[in-house]
Amino acid sequence: MKKNIFMFLMAVMVLFSACAAGIREERAAQESGANNKVSNTGSVMSNVSSLVGHDWKLIEVYIGGLNTQFTRSSLPNELRDCFTLKFDGQMASGTGAPNLYSAPYTVGDDQTIRIMMMRSTLMASLFEPENLKEHDFFTYVQNSTSWRIAGGQMELYSKTADDREVRMVFGL
Repeated sequence: MKKNIFMFLMAVMVLFSACAAGIREERAAQESGANNKVSNTGSVMSNVSSLVGHDWKLIEVYIGGLNTQFTRSSLPNELRDCFTLKFDGQMASGTGAPNLYSAPYTVGDDQTIRIMMMRSTLMASLFEPENLKEHDFFTYVQNSTSWRIAGGQMELYSKTADDREVRMVFGL
């Protein structure tokens, strides 16, 4: 019993250390002058304020330019609230399928974005879409490198774990 309590306390300490490391990384990025102002270019909105404060819902995912056949409209009712993303002033957060997640992020010039180490709940998934697993969604979000907003939709550009190009399309 003492060994189980000790192991539990060690796991909690590791979790707190990881969270503290993410906060330190976020503060260091802010102190090093991470710029949250982006210039406006033509009809494509590139102002950070157009990104922040909205509840974005994933609509489609393209890998290597090919549609993965993931569509929000084909999700069963149990998953209608999954695969969301919201940026506030300092944190990216949302819902996977079914876990909640959050991570500090920075936005730079030329619509670049960097999402730090994510934290998520650890609920077991009873339903998961065939064409997009929660783990893959989390990988794509965390590997994001740039974004743009066009036609009322946000596109987030990323890479798969094996370095293929990913384009996630979100709507409101």
